[in-house]
Formats: sequence, structure tokens, C-alpha cells
Amino acid sequence: MNTATQAKSLPAASITLSAATALIDAVRTAAEEIGFEVAVAVADAGGHLKAFERADDAPFLAAEVAVDKAWTAASYRIATHVWNSYVANPQVAPLMHHPRLMAVGGGYPVIEDGKVIGGLGISGGSYEQDQQAAETALSSLGFAIPA
Repeated sequence: MNTATQAKSLPAASITLSAATALIDAVRTAAEEIGFEVAVAVADAGGHLKAFERADDAPFLAAEVAVDKAWTAASYRIATHVWNSYVANPQVAPLMHHPRLMAVGGGYPVIEDGKVIGGLGISGGSYEQDQQAAETALSSLGFAIPA
């Protein structure tokens, strides 16, 4: 093996602050239309918090849940609601003991040109409301919604 030509790093795309802020604005609008107070978190490609907002009347626990949904979506590159079926498998179920893993709807990877550039986490409504607000916000900004 020739180490002189071996790659030692990979380029990593990550969400910008302006895109994260735009997502928060879009989620706030969607949550208002749906009718719930929201906490929303956007993580970068490494799962680190990039932007966050909690409405005045959103439950305080929603803040932590939103951050963990964003982390889960960015980390595993899948929507958080998908984890419900995964953790039913005894081979995967031990992951539910990880303190940050959120297996409830409202978290989505942020995908641009087929690459995960971050994670979006929404909490404050029912899991259906959280998912709906996430999908509305992502599609309004032209981001893909994973199946």
C-alpha cells in the first residue's frame, strides 16, 4: 500500500447558521399553523447544536427532547420515528438505553445533494404534529424528506 497517495481526510459538508436559522423560522411558522408551542433544534453534521429556539409556552422538557432528536437524526442519518420499529428488534433494543437516542417522531436528518449536513429536532406537540412541522419546514426550504 502506498501511503503517499492514501487519503487521510474526507470533506464534510455541514449546515450553515443561516440555513439553520431559516429552518427554525420555517418550523415556528408551521407550528403556529398546526397549533402548538414548539422547541426546535438544529444540529450540524457532527450532531453538535447549531441553532435553537423554544417558544415561551413550550414545555421546558421539550427543549432537551428537541436537541436529542436533532442529535439522533444527524448521528444515524435517519428520521427519529424510524427507531420505533428498530428498537422492537432485540438485537437493536439495547441502543434505547443510550441517554440521547430519541425514538419518537419529530427528528429528521437535513439532507442536501444526498449528503446529511445536519439534524432537525422538534418537540412540543404530539409526535404527529412534530413530524408534520418538520416535514413542512424541510420541504419549504427545498431539503429532502427521507422515507
